[in-house]
Amino acid sequence: MTENIYRNMGISDALYNYASEVLAELEPRFAEIDKMAEINQMKVLAAMQKNQVSEACMLGTSGYGYSDIGRDTLERVYADVFHTEDALVRPQITCGTHALALALMSNLRPGDELLSPVGKPYDTLEEVIGIRDSKGSLKEYGISYRQVDLLADGTFDYDNIAKAINEKTKLVTIQRSKGYQTRPSFGVKEIGKLIKFVKDIKPDVICMVDNCYGEFVEALEPSDVGADMVVGSLIKNPGGGLAPIGGYIAGKQECVDNAAFRLTSPGLGKEVGASLGVLKDFYQGFFLAPTVVANAEKGAIFAASLYEKLGYLVIPTGTEERHDIIQAITLGSPEAVIAFCQGIQKSSPVDSHVFAEPWAMPGYDSDVIMAAGAFVSGSSIELSADAPIKPPYAVYFQGGLTWPHAKYGIMMSMQSLLNAGILAVDETNGKIVRKQ
Repeated sequence: MTENIYRNMGISDALYNYASEVLAELEPRFAEIDKMAEINQMKVLAAMQKNQVSEACMLGTSGYGYSDIGRDTLERVYADVFHTEDALVRPQITCGTHALALALMSNLRPGDELLSPVGKPYDTLEEVIGIRDSKGSLKEYGISYRQVDLLADGTFDYDNIAKAINEKTKLVTIQRSKGYQTRPSFGVKEIGKLIKFVKDIKPDVICMVDNCYGEFVEALEPSDVGADMVVGSLIKNPGGGLAPIGGYIAGKQECVDNAAFRLTSPGLGKEVGASLGVLKDFYQGFFLAPTVVANAEKGAIFAASLYEKLGYLVIPTGTEERHDIIQAITLGSPEAVIAFCQGIQKSSPVDSHVFAEPWAMPGYDSDVIMAAGAFVSGSSIELSADAPIKPPYAVYFQGGLTWPHAKYGIMMSMQSLLNAGILAVDETNGKIVRKQ
C-alpha cells in the first residue's frame, strides 16, 4: 500500500526502492534523535510547569500591552529553557535578521568594534554590519567590523583570533549554522571552547551566538557554555511551525534590557509591546519544538545519505554528528539547484502547483531561489530549500514539521532531478545513477 501511495504521488519505483535501502540503514540513528527530543521536551515542559503557564497566558493584549501576563510568563519560560537571566520574545521582532540586528545595535556604541571569529556572516547581515553599504548600518554609526576567517578545514583560527581582539572589541558574534557556505556548523561544545578562549583574553567582551537552526538539536544550548546572548527566529526551530512571526534574545539581564529599550523606546523597554493574538501559538509551538526539530533533523540526515551515496558533496555527511537542521548539498549547476528546489515546492502542502524560480531577493548579492510551500510565509522549520545561484551551486535544505512529509519532500527533490535528466536509472540493474 505504501509503495502505491508514493507511486501515485509521483515517485518512481526505482527511487522508492533506493530510498527504502537508505532508510533501513538509518534506523539506529533515528532512535538516538528521538532520545534527544525526549530530553529537550522534558526541559520545555519543566519550564512551563515551573512558571505556572495558565489558560490566562494564552490571551493577548492590545494597545500598550502593559501587564501582559502571557508575554511576561513566556519570556520567563524561554529564560529557564536557555538558562539565562532574562529573555525578550516578541512578535514585534519580525525575523531572524531583525533579532540579530536588534541585539547588535542595542549592545554596541560608536567607537566599538564587532568581531566575527567564524568568517563571513550570513548574507543579510552584511548590510546590517555595513560590509555592503546600507542605510542605518552599524558602519554608519561608527561601529567597526573585523572578521577572522576559518582555517581550511573549517576550524577556528585561534592564533589570528587572539591577534584580532583589541581594546575596541566590544562584541564577538558567532554564527552557529553554516548560512550560505559549505562549511561545518558548530557544535555547542566547540562554541563553548571558543567563548572561553575569547573571554580569557578579554573577560568583559560580549559573546553573542546566532542560534538560528540550532535550537533543540543538542541537549545544551550556547548559553549553557558561556554565551552572553543567544538569538533566533520563531519561524525557525523554537516556533515549532506554529509561531506566525517573532524572534527572541535570551541572555544576561543587561544585554536583554538594552535590546528591549532599542526595540521599543528608552524608558519603556519590556513594559510595552502588545502580544495581540499570537501567544497560544508561541506557547504551543515552543512546546512542540523539540519533536518538530527531531523530524527536521531526520529529514536532513536522510537527504545527506540519499545524495551522498550518488557522489554529491554533502555537509554534514549522513554519519557525522549534527549541530543544526541545515543540510548543504553541492549540486554543481544552476539547473540542478533549480530542479531540486522545484521538487521541494511540488511536495509542499501549500502552493504545490507553482514553480520556484530564482529572483533578486532583498539582502542578497545574487539571485536566490527559495522553495517553501509553507503555512507560515518564509517559515524554514517547515519543509523548505533555498540557494544562491552562484558557484559552487549548493542547495540548503531544512525543515519538515513531520517526518513523513520531510521524507516525501526529499524523495521528490531527487525525482525532480530524474525528471530533468540530471539523474537517470541504469537500465541494466534499475539503480539510480548520476549522469556525467
